[in-house]
Amino acid sequence: MKSYQVRFWNIQTRKGRRRPHIVRWVVERFEFNEAFTTTGLADSFRSQLVTAARAGEAFDTDSGLPDSMHREKQAVTWLVHTVDYVEMKWPKASPNSRRSIIETMLAVSPVLVLDKRGAPAIPILRAALRWAFIPSRDEKQAPEELQTALAWLRRNSIPITELTARRTLDKALTACSTKLDGGQAAPEYHRRMRRVFYNSLRFAVARERLRDNPLDSPAVKQDWAQPKMDLAVDPRVVGNPRQVGQALIACSYVGQRQGGRFVAFFGCLYFAMMRPAEAIRLRDVNCTLPQTGWGKLMLDATTPEVGKDYTDTGQLHDDRGLKNRPRKAVRAVPIPPELVALLRQHIERYGVAYDGRLFRSESGKPIPKSTYSRLWAKLRPLALTPEQVASPLMARPYDLRHAGVTWRLTAGVPAAQVAEWAGHSVEVLQRIYHRCMADYDDVWIDRMNQARDDLG
Repeated sequence: MKSYQVRFWNIQTRKGRRRPHIVRWVVERFEFNEAFTTTGLADSFRSQLVTAARAGEAFDTDSGLPDSMHREKQAVTWLVHTVDYVEMKWPKASPNSRRSIIETMLAVSPVLVLDKRGAPAIPILRAALRWAFIPSRDEKQAPEELQTALAWLRRNSIPITELTARRTLDKALTACSTKLDGGQAAPEYHRRMRRVFYNSLRFAVARERLRDNPLDSPAVKQDWAQPKMDLAVDPRVVGNPRQVGQALIACSYVGQRQGGRFVAFFGCLYFAMMRPAEAIRLRDVNCTLPQTGWGKLMLDATTPEVGKDYTDTGQLHDDRGLKNRPRKAVRAVPIPPELVALLRQHIERYGVAYDGRLFRSESGKPIPKSTYSRLWAKLRPLALTPEQVASPLMARPYDLRHAGVTWRLTAGVPAAQVAEWAGHSVEVLQRIYHRCMADYDDVWIDRMNQARDDLG
């Protein structure tokens, strides 16, 4: 029943209680009260009630709240909203996008709770949330501790309307700037998390769960500074041709059977400037390998590792087109005789998979990142001096790609051509590799002198 007959008492304080500040009011003949930990919270709540009464709002005799506050009280929780949001995004999102959505919700959801008393440990909460978010998982089959954690979250997840309060919103934004392991997020990671969080709030507006997106507030926008991003490659990670050659030789000696399977793989990252996901997808039909001279690779797909939970096939890898290119785009890369020889030797010794893939595990599956990363960690001490091992030099397999790009640029190949071969735009290439070219003044001076001599 609704009523306009409302009376209010002054705020009372009862010492010794956990929530000592009491707001009391009467609707018709029914008395209501709410307890708060601070005077400020109690005064704010009472002011909302008084403002609603003066505005002529009817009060509900069951909840004691005016219509506007009653709707907020009945609002869906953040947990329910995020499950709906993930369910809406999942079918059309790429596996990498799915993973970004889940990671954002795992970071934000544990801090958006009413009360942390009795809360499970954060790792358990996140494991429970992951189970709830991923459509392929049945909650009834979750371990008991995860079901218990989800039950706690359902009781304690805040109403989504509380995100209109700046203090609550700031908790979520702070979570977006922190990695799941507790470390400070890199600028790109932070920006991606905030973008997902913003889109989840847009979805709330579309579902009429929020009137406006709180991140669009001028005050919030004023406080938000776009993270400064320096994507330039550290020149210390770039190996020279001799160091790369030593690493490829060392690779063949690692393990009884494993190392030899990866020599050509790592060679592709350097000599063809390939991303690891492109090398994993390389097939025999993509290769032109003459007996002598330069060959060519026609790259048409990539196989990034995203996790079994995020692919529609349940496989660890996802087959996709080239990065930042249309699905049917093809990239031609000329390869030097050294890589031609490595690929011919690899095919002769190990053959190809049923679908023509050159690089795969002994069981025929795509190579996990952990496998080639561990192998690289083993071969670095064999190829480099102790001082170099302790340095960033070629610390990751991906640094071979950086070395391959740098090698071509220092050889005088125009940046536009290198960008085409590497799968970059010229702008991105120059932004990423400008530091790697900073110490080559002598090279350029020699070439300019040679050009002057030719003119003379």
